Amino acid sequence: MNIEVRQLNINDYHDLKKSMIEAYHGSAGGIWTKTNISDLIGIFPEGQLCVEVDGKVVACALAIITNAKDVYSGHTYKEIIDNGKFTTHTPEGNILYGIEVFVHPEYRSLRLGRRLYDARKEMCEEMNLKSIVAGGRIPKYHEHSDTLSPRQYIQKVKQKEIYDPALTFQLSNDFHVRKILKNYLPEDEESREYATLLEWNNIYYDADTKASSPSKQTIRLGLVQWQMRAFSDIDAFYDQVEFFVDAVSGYNADFAVFPEFFNTPLMGPFNHLPEREAMHKLAELTSEIRERIQKFAVSYNVNIISGSMPIVDKDGKLYNISYLCHRNGSYDEYRKVHITPNEVKYYGMYGGDKVKVFDTDCGKVGILICYDVEFPELSRILADQGMQILFVPFLTDTQNGYTRVRSCAQARAIENECYVAIAGSVGNLPKVNNMDIQYAQSAVFTPSDFAFPTNGIKAEATPNTEMLVLADVDLYLLKEVHEYGTVKTMKDRRKDLYQLNLLK
Repeated sequence: MNIEVRQLNINDYHDLKKSMIEAYHGSAGGIWTKTNISDLIGIFPEGQLCVEVDGKVVACALAIITNAKDVYSGHTYKEIIDNGKFTTHTPEGNILYGIEVFVHPEYRSLRLGRRLYDARKEMCEEMNLKSIVAGGRIPKYHEHSDTLSPRQYIQKVKQKEIYDPALTFQLSNDFHVRKILKNYLPEDEESREYATLLEWNNIYYDADTKASSPSKQTIRLGLVQWQMRAFSDIDAFYDQVEFFVDAVSGYNADFAVFPEFFNTPLMGPFNHLPEREAMHKLAELTSEIRERIQKFAVSYNVNIISGSMPIVDKDGKLYNISYLCHRNGSYDEYRKVHITPNEVKYYGMYGGDKVKVFDTDCGKVGILICYDVEFPELSRILADQGMQILFVPFLTDTQNGYTRVRSCAQARAIENECYVAIAGSVGNLPKVNNMDIQYAQSAVFTPSDFAFPTNGIKAEATPNTEMLVLADVDLYLLKEVHEYGTVKTMKDRRKDLYQLNLLK
């Protein structure tokens, strides 16, 4: 048996008419005329689909495009098709309206209706339409109309207490009932003239994208596993930074990510000072380094997460800060919230008090610095703000310290249904106090579901080796796992029992 889903053409009408007559119980009345089909193919060929089985058309789905505001308020079937004139079709509209689906009864065991629905959904996504809408009969309602209102009947069908061949099928295909329509098909006695206004939402819809195809959603990440080394001067440091930015850009990456405190080799000349004073001296270079990295972001056309660096605020307090340097020349900043005991003891650092996502040309991203990722509240707040990728620059000296960061980062990817990219430093700095050894294995983590790697690891570096990690992440898959995942961690939270609030 050969089954093919394809666009309908007018030469299919002979088979189509035979299948329609069988689908409508042997009656030729009320079926689509050849002129109707020709008109639909003429105004919207992509929307007219059929299933061919062994060379014979046995199923069909017809559709038009219209505007949501024109159908959500209510309508009848004759109004939506304008009595077969189809003047309601609006190429500039934002929803796909399904006006017909039928399957020859001899072929219904093949689940061809589901194939047609899947093809419609794919078309809706490709054309960047907001949703698929259709009026649906409830043919078993007449058996319960004496005891149940239409709303009660629909609820019992949802709960699987009643089987309705039309509505049950629609619900199983991820449609939901938006409202109840009265007099949709006045001749439909089985439904007592009621119908459901059904809707399937395109989770990939982008209201700001006017093209007939989705906007770019595959993002390339470039993680720099940075080798700690002594530099003769700051220009040598810039040369090394630019080398990696150039390399990442050469692979057309959208983001370059550097590790936490990746500029600490520049503390070498201050090693005779106490650690706190040496870190303050390093902080004096931060503004200059950020400006240089901003220039790299523009000239190499890549967004750069500039690891983290120390900064002294106007209040005289020392913070651990990360900059997101956008390739359009602007920048955002994030200050590490959770300061490690080591940072407090040796440098007297303070924690920041801002937690927010950043809008980029590649979606919404968050930044947490090293120890921050070990506190699940922060990333959950960012996820609630729409974060799709979490960047975690880190610095760990021992393997057990690294294990804490890695394990928590991977948990954050799973529980928040997002990507998490961690970038760390390797090697040693024998002439910089408190920065003498490093351990890292940079990686990109994913949620754990069928669309992702089975171990939840998209890519990872060789441990303790200077290198780049390049990985493509698909933002569409995040929407998919959020809506249709095996489990839905974000949606299944018991907000009636507990909640998480940002206080500032």
